[in-house]
Amino acid sequence: MAEVNPKDLKPQVYKDPRDPAYFDQYHQAARNGIGWIYDGVRLVLTPPTVGAYRARAIGVENVPPTGPVIVTPNHFSQMDHFFAAVFMRRKVQFMAKSQLFTNPAIKYVLKHGGVFPIRRGFRDDEAFKTAHTVLERGGAVLMYAEGGRSRTGALGEPKRGVGKLALESGAPVVPVAIHGSAHVRGWKRMQFPKVTIQYGEPLAFPAKEEPSREEQQEVANQVFDRVRAMYVALEENGRRGVLRALREGLPPGSPAPDAAEARR
Repeated sequence: MAEVNPKDLKPQVYKDPRDPAYFDQYHQAARNGIGWIYDGVRLVLTPPTVGAYRARAIGVENVPPTGPVIVTPNHFSQMDHFFAAVFMRRKVQFMAKSQLFTNPAIKYVLKHGGVFPIRRGFRDDEAFKTAHTVLERGGAVLMYAEGGRSRTGALGEPKRGVGKLALESGAPVVPVAIHGSAHVRGWKRMQFPKVTIQYGEPLAFPAKEEPSREEQQEVANQVFDRVRAMYVALEENGRRGVLRALREGLPPGSPAPDAAEARR
């Protein structure tokens, strides 16, 4: 996969200048649960997700069917929300950058679909309060470990936010590798990449009331190491190679059996 030089990218507006109080309505809606529109959006987007992008899941059974859980994928495309959620047997609430809450139609969908904003670049206690509320009632929260979308075509580096939420809540974390979504924008040229979503085994961390920044980062690193291992295996061995490796009983992120044999 070709990578993009960061110097060639347009500058990104990272901080949202709007008053934090503006987002209170979305936090309150998310804390109340997921509205009807979640099922509607899922119904509309499942056919193109599974059909046009030939999306397939590996290890979705690793997502606990009930109870609090943090789902942590890598992030290349705005479609990653749907790629990660479409195969899950339970509903999940997304932590999304506040800049998405602009267009009236999109704001309506997000508000009634259980999505809640995070103001990147600020200490956003409200976002974490909402995430904890969802987890405390046994819900699922999706949070990108990189803290945002990678625009270079390469995996980014984990931010400590996912470590903070995992340690403060004690909820298990499911690492997720989404492979192929970096090329989703090719639909404008009628090009639809094949997307694979691999769900790793849950990681458990002991709850801690006030984890240090270093502890938060260490947990985030551990989670993203699993994401990276699965992603690299998909990149090097493809979907079939990863499935063969799993059938052979090799741990997630291992090379395909044929590749492993060739290296001996």
